[in-house]
Amino acid sequence: MAQHWIATRPGDTGGFVLEDFEPPAPGAGEVTIEVHAAGMNPADVKHVARGNPDDFPRPVGYEVAGVVTAVGPDTLAASGPVAVGDEVLAFRIAGGWSSAVTVPAADVFAKPASLSWAEAANLLLAGCTAAEMLHVTGVSAGDTILVHGASGAVGVSVLQQAAMVGARAIGTASEARFETVRDFGGTPVAYGDGLEQRVRDLAPDGVAAALDCVGTDEAVDVSLALVADRGRIVTIAAAERARADGFIAIAGAMPASQAYRDAVRADLVRLAGEGRLLVPVARTFPLADALEAAELLMGGHPGGKLALEP
Repeated sequence: MAQHWIATRPGDTGGFVLEDFEPPAPGAGEVTIEVHAAGMNPADVKHVARGNPDDFPRPVGYEVAGVVTAVGPDTLAASGPVAVGDEVLAFRIAGGWSSAVTVPAADVFAKPASLSWAEAANLLLAGCTAAEMLHVTGVSAGDTILVHGASGAVGVSVLQQAAMVGARAIGTASEARFETVRDFGGTPVAYGDGLEQRVRDLAPDGVAAALDCVGTDEAVDVSLALVADRGRIVTIAAAERARADGFIAIAGAMPASQAYRDAVRADLVRLAGEGRLLVPVARTFPLADALEAAELLMGGHPGGKLALEP
């Protein structure tokens, strides 16, 4: 018998319950995965908090890594043929906080051998969100960009992907996290009073785009002051300000074509397998301790990615 966490109602994690369940047998185009690590993201909790009551109970979590235990008929994974015993990662799925999942094979990719289970399980939500932020703001070689929250999971992926296209990233962080920003290719700058001038000093030729991963008024105000083209300002955390001030807000769902989403995910898996895109993991927890892990996750300073291990 497998176990999974479900949210019984909208709201905080007080409505989360760990239940025994039997994963359904995979149908056409599906696989069942024995989960070795479940990725954890703030979106796992936030989407429950603002969910529609009619959608509950609902499973929690969007990404996993594990071993295929069953394959439905006429099934290919996103990365090609898939068989029982294959090591894989999967995103974007429903019910990742689980010891087993049955999911569409189109969302399953071969796990690079170089990645740990926890790294593989935490690669794609942050990575795809970062890729979409860079895509919608048109970041390219020679650009200087400002990344708010650069030491967080999405920020760290933004820094690495920006460097790959030849852009220079200035990243806001606390002074205690400056080394993290440097380690992943960014130039750190302390947030707080005087941020706009500090960024101007670091970028005398101007800032081409601003990518906001924190959603504070300071991050938005400084972005608006420094970037003339509001089509080159994007946030994942300040949707109301985006609507009011006319810049871009995304939720990480990559609302482009399926072919585009598949290409981005496959490219991120390849880059991670080559060691060019790193996923810093701070800590793992037993599946049963998901609420303790969620408290650390939502506290804002976990120091890296967190994973659940059934």
